[in-house]
Amino acid sequence: MKVTDHIKNGNGKTQFSFEILPPLKGENIHSIFENIDPLMDFNPPYINVTYHREEYVFKELDNGLIEKKIVRKRPGTVGICAAIQNRYEVDAVPHILCGGFSKEETENFLIDLQFLGIDNVMALRGDAVKSETYFTPEKNGHKYACDLVLQINALNKGTYLDDELQHTFPTDFCVGVAGYPEKHMEAPSSESDIHFLKKKIKNGAEYIVTQMFFDNEKYFKFVEKCRAEGITVPIIPGLKPIAVKSHLNLIPHRFKVDLPDALVMEVVKARDNKAVRQIGIDWCVQQSKELVKAGVPFLHYYSMGKSSNIKEIASQIF
Repeated sequence: MKVTDHIKNGNGKTQFSFEILPPLKGENIHSIFENIDPLMDFNPPYINVTYHREEYVFKELDNGLIEKKIVRKRPGTVGICAAIQNRYEVDAVPHILCGGFSKEETENFLIDLQFLGIDNVMALRGDAVKSETYFTPEKNGHKYACDLVLQINALNKGTYLDDELQHTFPTDFCVGVAGYPEKHMEAPSSESDIHFLKKKIKNGAEYIVTQMFFDNEKYFKFVEKCRAEGITVPIIPGLKPIAVKSHLNLIPHRFKVDLPDALVMEVVKARDNKAVRQIGIDWCVQQSKELVKAGVPFLHYYSMGKSSNIKEIASQIF
């Protein structure tokens, strides 16, 4: 079932969803199940699965030369999605990126998903690889998420890259895209960021999931700006609880979001990471309660491969 159908079926009640990472190469898929199992008590209609593109690593050889190798540390997105739908009978939403894909590879990826009965995708540009200063698309790939959305929407209409194909079967993907309450890190302004978000919706995206935020007012203002620009699709808030003291530096640096002073000071004063974890849970619970009161369609939690704190939060909300 499509995410938008789940929203309609919710009849205005806030529902629970979350995002997981594929395990590191060499780990067992049961590590994923162990983190999903405790969260199934809250009846998530869908689970997002991230996609991780290749990385470049440099290895020094015995002769002193440097060898450049391409590695993927977290493969398995499509297989995990199929396993989730088979094991839990809930919808899996794989992330699909511009980075690392040509248009042909994108089309083939989507065909695989269609054959597996996966009805939803999250279309993202993706980050630059570590060796790049700025994002560089693949040869004959997409530079922007709005173009990726356009290709998916074309496939939904039965338009494939090979225009000589006849009697083509249209796909029927529901496409989600990312929104940034504190703007995308590369956007010159909030207004330009919303302009391009609107273009993604025009090209066929049906709902938005936000980047994490720690001040609900940022989300409410973002929704207000989107509505003022004519964006009417559902806007799902994305939440992540602080878990360790190092998040004070890591989260702003990695995700380019602000942490409220009140939260920062609580974490700074915490005696250890056990206390920080509880602070993060309590803060996220209050965020969640306020968002439920505001009538958001889903609360979407970024688990980062850990489910115990998400379970504690969800048990107080759902």
